[in-house]
Amino acid sequence: MKLQDTLTDILADAVERGETPGVNLMVRRCGEEVLYTQAGMADREERRSIRRDSIFRLYSQSKPITAAAVMLLVERGRLDLLEPVELFLPGFHDQKVWTPDGLVPAVRPVRVMDLMGMTAGLCYPGPDEPALPAASLFEENQKAIATEADGLDTVAFADALGRLPLAFQPGASFRYSTCADVLGAVVEVVSGKRFGDFLREELFEPLGMKDTDFWVPPEKQRRLVTVYEHTPDGLAPWHRFHLCVGRYDRRPAFESGGAGLVSTLEDYAAFADMLLAEGSYRGQRILSPESVRYMARPQLMPGPQAAFWDNLDGYSYGKLMRVCVHPGQVAGLTRLDEYGWDGWLGAHFANFPHEQMTFLLMQNITDAGTAPVTRKCRNALLAAESMGELS
Repeated sequence: MKLQDTLTDILADAVERGETPGVNLMVRRCGEEVLYTQAGMADREERRSIRRDSIFRLYSQSKPITAAAVMLLVERGRLDLLEPVELFLPGFHDQKVWTPDGLVPAVRPVRVMDLMGMTAGLCYPGPDEPALPAASLFEENQKAIATEADGLDTVAFADALGRLPLAFQPGASFRYSTCADVLGAVVEVVSGKRFGDFLREELFEPLGMKDTDFWVPPEKQRRLVTVYEHTPDGLAPWHRFHLCVGRYDRRPAFESGGAGLVSTLEDYAAFADMLLAEGSYRGQRILSPESVRYMARPQLMPGPQAAFWDNLDGYSYGKLMRVCVHPGQVAGLTRLDEYGWDGWLGAHFANFPHEQMTFLLMQNITDAGTAPVTRKCRNALLAAESMGELS
């Protein structure tokens, strides 16, 4: 069976079993498309099928783009990764750290480098004690966004995050968190431009990413997929907020560098192509080769690495991306130095630099991340590539 047919069958089976309402997939090599396939619905009630130009919510797959924006400022000498975040956001001054016995002073300031590797001690909303203040902040801001008010803007929201207690001393551990949101605010302060404007001028326009933004204009709304969730009665539409993201009918005040972008498979392919070509895209230099190599190198020291997720055994963390360091420990086929990330609604990207190959997949189902359908497709692709079945 041809790889195209194998991958199409995997996607169709995931839709048929109710794992996902819709999904599309693209494989690229040396900057050229090798195959594309799709299955399922962008909107089940309206019977709108997934298409090549369907617009998906990236959620955490926004993070590698934020890391690229930071590296643009680093290589231009505008930003030093060892600079304390309090230089740009006063809320990070004189921080406190949560312990079971009460708050204690931070032994040093949070640095920009800590944000790049998720070692800052920041939190996403959650039920554990260190994350409760973050949960309150997100809830309050989401209430404002749900009304005609805009809520806090990118810099104000990050500054408020800085005033919350840290979960651990800066640099001491790993915790997936709001670091990328704070980095978006740092980019905004250093560049003097709104974060979304910086991304558009420096990345989206040069890469031709015409459908990537923090909102969807009226003429494109029909292409924005409907999100679904699993319920006891099957898949049902999901229309709530998550991480202060969820309203796409206007430009948001809070442009979330960790979760806010929407995009298409083809748009994200341009970004992945640029990284795979070490910063070059169709004759344009977007990032320096050394910046891209740096993004895809492991950052975590032994202490933080021990706190990395067990479902990512075999990987370390680079600059807002996973990086494969021990392929035999990964739960599936991969290659040394693979890098990329995924998103809460099932978006996934992986670059394989030695093979000059890119795998891209997008879905519209909550709580997905790297889902079974994603791993099955990756396994089929890498097996076929190893047998020379990829042109």
